[in-house]
Amino acid sequence: MTTVLRVVLDQIVDVVDADTAEASVEVARALVATAPSRCEVMPVVPADGVAAAQAVPGLAEPLRAPFPRTGLVTSWPMGISGGVAGGLIHAPTLVAPLVKHDRAHENDQTVVTLWDLAAWETPGLLPKATVLAHRALLKRAEKHADAIVVPAYAVADRLREIAPKLSSRTRVISGAAPEGFGVPTDAVGRRRALGVPDRVAVVAGGTEEQLQSVLSSIAGEKTATVVILDEPADVAGAVKAAGLSADRVVVPGRLDAADRAAVLDAAVLLIALSELTAFPWRAVEAMALGVPVVAADSPVHREVLDEGARVAPFDQLREAANEVLASPEELHRWAVRSGDRGRAFSWRDHAERVWALHAEL
Repeated sequence: MTTVLRVVLDQIVDVVDADTAEASVEVARALVATAPSRCEVMPVVPADGVAAAQAVPGLAEPLRAPFPRTGLVTSWPMGISGGVAGGLIHAPTLVAPLVKHDRAHENDQTVVTLWDLAAWETPGLLPKATVLAHRALLKRAEKHADAIVVPAYAVADRLREIAPKLSSRTRVISGAAPEGFGVPTDAVGRRRALGVPDRVAVVAGGTEEQLQSVLSSIAGEKTATVVILDEPADVAGAVKAAGLSADRVVVPGRLDAADRAAVLDAAVLLIALSELTAFPWRAVEAMALGVPVVAADSPVHREVLDEGARVAPFDQLREAANEVLASPEELHRWAVRSGDRGRAFSWRDHAERVWALHAEL
């Protein structure tokens, strides 16, 4: 008898958050690669996602939900499963058919994943519909999820304050850089197409105010070109307010994994600004390539980046960056520490622990 693990790929077509969409596919691929004997992975997809899911190697025939993603995000928080509930369900996001089920007698399980708490910490930066859906889904998870996966103990601690009923069902399983994340052979060509020179400082995450503050601190210095990833809504306003010359700033927009690796290949260091409770995707990718990382002090950064990054209070980031850049020897030391820490993260490990979690349940 074959055991089927259903994996929800709600963003396989309609991407609303590029990082969690990419992570969902990485989780699905890794679950296929680590599947125990007589187990298979079946994607649960929106009505328009069958063809896209079939392009992911190793997945079983997709289970098609009756609505596109917008319909699922409307119906699932209300407990309308659309006929795809039941069995073993793993959602790499909060979006899942969370309904009453019988784990003891029918072996039904539903596990969801929460990568960040933006809907609770910075709701004003998200569409209102997204905030309402995430909050409603977490409420349903409190009632019906058998477990919720978070990427760090710091996230679990904060979640405990928001949804205390989930405390005993919370499991910590980290994310990772995309499988095989590395510098592409055409990195130079990719950078030229993006307008990125071969020596840059990369800034990622944070609010407009934080970005402006960091850019202001270097406006009067003759530093490398700054590449801004994961930019806030009004990045142009932040750059202008900082007084930084426009020809020293590159804002490439949302990039795929290969382009991100090409940009990071040119990075002298990456500065991670965000102090929010969220998995630091760009910093982990930088460490996968051995790029020195300077990060704003936060519980998540201290835990996830650990000794692989120079973590400092936000108002001391400039001094911290200067320490890392103080000499070629110091820069090399932080590159080594970054690379060492980067090897701690893998989707294969994530998937093996997900299989173990479902076996435990």
